[in-house]
Amino acid sequence: MASRDDRPVLMMPPGLLASNALRLDQPPIPPPAADDIDVEIIADGAPDSVRLDPATGALETTLDDGSVEVDISPDLGAPDGSDDFNANLALVIDQAELSRLSEELLRGIDADLQSRQEWVDTSAEGIRLLGLKIERPESAGADASTAVAGQSTVRHPLLLEACLRFQANARGELLPAEGPVKVDDKLDETGALDAVAQAFEDDCNYFLTTVATEYYPDTDRALFGTGFRGCSFKKVYNCPIRQRAVSESVDAKDLIVSNASTDMRNSPRVTHQIMMRPSMLRRMQLVGAYRDVELSTPNPQDTNPIDQAISQVQGINPDQMQSEDREYTIYECYCELDIKGFEDKDQSGEPTGLALPYRVVIEKDSRVVLEIRRAWERDDDRKLRKIPFVKYPFVPGLGFYDIGFVHILGNTTNALTAAWRETLDAYMFANFPGFIYAKGLGRQNTNEFRVAPGGGVGVDVGQAKLGDAIMPLPYKQPDQGFVNFQTGIAEMAARLGGTAEMNVGEGQQNAPVGTTLALIEQATKVEGAVHKRLHAAQAEEFALLKECFRENPQGFIASVKRKGSIDWEEATFLRALDSAAIVPKADPNTPSHLHRIMKAMGMVQLDKAYQGVFNSREIAIRAARMLGVEDVDSLLAPPQAGGPQINPALLEAKTKADLEAQKRAAQQADNIVKLKLQQNESADQAAERENRLRIAEMHLQEAVIDHQDNAEDRAARLAESQPPGA
Repeated sequence: MASRDDRPVLMMPPGLLASNALRLDQPPIPPPAADDIDVEIIADGAPDSVRLDPATGALETTLDDGSVEVDISPDLGAPDGSDDFNANLALVIDQAELSRLSEELLRGIDADLQSRQEWVDTSAEGIRLLGLKIERPESAGADASTAVAGQSTVRHPLLLEACLRFQANARGELLPAEGPVKVDDKLDETGALDAVAQAFEDDCNYFLTTVATEYYPDTDRALFGTGFRGCSFKKVYNCPIRQRAVSESVDAKDLIVSNASTDMRNSPRVTHQIMMRPSMLRRMQLVGAYRDVELSTPNPQDTNPIDQAISQVQGINPDQMQSEDREYTIYECYCELDIKGFEDKDQSGEPTGLALPYRVVIEKDSRVVLEIRRAWERDDDRKLRKIPFVKYPFVPGLGFYDIGFVHILGNTTNALTAAWRETLDAYMFANFPGFIYAKGLGRQNTNEFRVAPGGGVGVDVGQAKLGDAIMPLPYKQPDQGFVNFQTGIAEMAARLGGTAEMNVGEGQQNAPVGTTLALIEQATKVEGAVHKRLHAAQAEEFALLKECFRENPQGFIASVKRKGSIDWEEATFLRALDSAAIVPKADPNTPSHLHRIMKAMGMVQLDKAYQGVFNSREIAIRAARMLGVEDVDSLLAPPQAGGPQINPALLEAKTKADLEAQKRAAQQADNIVKLKLQQNESADQAAERENRLRIAEMHLQEAVIDHQDNAEDRAARLAESQPPGA
């Protein structure tokens, strides 16, 4: 007799297990009495996963070392799974019903894929517009019908620059170095539990920065997708493999929702497409998350246009993957179903016909249902759908998938790309001009001539003059009007995408803070609105994360055991969850770090203007923290007793004078902003007028040329009509 996991076990060799002393093919052994001990029988043998013997009712579990653990009287719950609210209902639902549900959901998912096909094509084209793939000019052997030999393939980086700037700014707002979480309220009105609140905040930040090491890089990658495609998603759940709460990004291409839906809660289906390695799928079966059924070998992956564009940029060929390395396509669908045997019933026990929310997991190729679980709270009488996804929007659009830089700047990037290529090609043809030559020339071995500096090339023209036999094509270089037009497009696109550099303070070091803040606010209104949406999404993400902590408190408590942390008890931790609101640490009303620094400087100037009115020490601490200084306390001098006496009358007079000065400064700031807007509009109007004049001049020149050609034609016809010798 040995002990394993505080339970006595009986170690038996395979021969003894197979003997008549104890046979699994005999009737099941009656369960022991309440006072008896539980017995586990462990036998060596080949790996055979987890299996329930239908004849004996024993549960056989194969361990990592090859031994088999046999539980004679396992606790499997009621046959219908009604005793466990979170049970996998796919284990007890009839196979015919599972097949019906699988086919119904797969048809719905295919319809959702078709509804967003145009969005997928736009995203794939946008990936090419980023210009991340290095492209060489077409060679001389290129097909003349599709490309010109040596033609430029450069792409304008406008779209890429906008995405990179947005990602950098959003990361600074949402992912501070010390952690993204702060406790918004205290746990007790008396302040007696402030230490617990601070410890809760510190441990949440420690969890997201140190324990969940995937959180920061994963969120950073998601922010690029938010700016590029218009939205990205985070999935918050308790991972059965890692045994803790997880918040992972989900690419918008992998979250399948009908584009006709307004939001996830009003969508008939929300499907997460997961590419899962066979080993990970097997792990999910062994831990009991999925049904332990045999699946067919995955088919070759049918990549969508987005995945194809990504593979081309990365230089990857997914078709070369070996069959044993192919990943399973898993559909995790959050939907509403009326399942036979689990119908919604009224108080009299009669079915109501109401479809209830479930989470259904299907393997796409084999069309097998792996999991069905209830997707509403246990104590929710209304049975409202619970979805673990959070949407990070850029600009709310016309459908479910929002507007991103690819939609805002895509056409402009195409125009600038075409202008760049035309400009480079024009200068290339100016340096290496094409030409035409007379067919009646002598025998010539080649029609390609590259004359080196200081060299020459012989051409056989017979008795004809060289200038009469060969004529260069009249290529035209870009004029100043085309260059100005191209510059105007780039400036307009930079303003639209928020990529222009902000000229604040008019270059003066002593510019008033109010004026500078007004200029910053005017220049960052669009960016500030996006950051507010992201802060709201992050707050929703933290709310879901808190619910995961509540469902599995030990997963959090065990993860944050570190030096300096309090020894959490489950009751104390649950009380902290119920009483404290965890919110994003940054201020959503402050659109950028630059704006935050200017607010800090404004507080310092205000303290200097009204000496004795404010707490200078506290203002200095807050300003230092806004500037990113962490060890503020070590830099402060000890407070001095007493302070200067202030004349109330002088203070009141100074206050009135300062208020008047602030009003004048604010008015000046408004005037400056209006003047800048007028200047921008005037510049745009002037550029437009100049372009119209240049177009008119071009039309006039064309008319003059046409008139001259017509005159020459008339003169030639008149000369031909005259009799000889006239």
